[in-house]
Amino acid sequence: MKFGLIAGNGKFPFMVVEGARRSGAEIVVAAIREETDPEIERLADRVKWVGIGQLGRMIRFFKEEGVEKAIMAGQVKHVQIFSRAVPDARMLKVLLRLPRRNTDSLIGAIASELQSEGIELIDSTCFLEQNLPAAGRLTRREPNQNERDDIEYGLEVARQIAQLDLGQTIVVRGKACVAIEAMEGTDATIKRAGALVSGRLTVVKLAKPNQDMRFDVPVVGVPTIETMIEAGATCLCITAGKTLMFDRDEMIAVANKNKIAIVAV
Repeated sequence: MKFGLIAGNGKFPFMVVEGARRSGAEIVVAAIREETDPEIERLADRVKWVGIGQLGRMIRFFKEEGVEKAIMAGQVKHVQIFSRAVPDARMLKVLLRLPRRNTDSLIGAIASELQSEGIELIDSTCFLEQNLPAAGRLTRREPNQNERDDIEYGLEVARQIAQLDLGQTIVVRGKACVAIEAMEGTDATIKRAGALVSGRLTVVKLAKPNQDMRFDVPVVGVPTIETMIEAGATCLCITAGKTLMFDRDEMIAVANKNKIAIVAV
């Protein structure tokens, strides 16, 4: 079976390609011109560059290649989708029928368009199960009592806002919410929190209770820890089994070196 990858930015698409190759699967890539790292051409079996609004071009490529299952991996900035994209006729049709202009609605509509052509959008982590942490402490240091209290508070806030389709990151200190992610992304949210409050921040990055693993999967990595260090954050809580850890060993090593606690719940 041949797989198709819709590649956004960052390391996620590269991990999918490498995971597919380890599994012996053939994978072709629809690379988004405004987002994807050109290095993807070095790894993939075949690459087609498409504009961010060229849904019809992407579907034609997958059909020509005999793709039956597609994977979406890598961030595509919200501002690119809703402000800068020049949609083709197929994407325009999708945009016009959106019930609301958020990620879930848009990707759900794109998944339906793919399905109508016999292409199933599948779990974006299907080749990356080893990068999904089990529940428990991941670093040498356990969260202290203040951090555990902030995690519990952050979890409560996350459950309340999950249905609003906002960002997945909440930054807490002293059981008070310092910052909630909107369109800016995890690192920018942590930096904003650090600018507002000095030190001892707890970062809670969670999957939604009904997280659709086909897209918008929570991701953390070394840059997350580096941003936490810069902001004075001391603890990170992520969702077990539903959060991708990029460069897991290096990430944990950097956290240990800086006495940052990481826990999966």
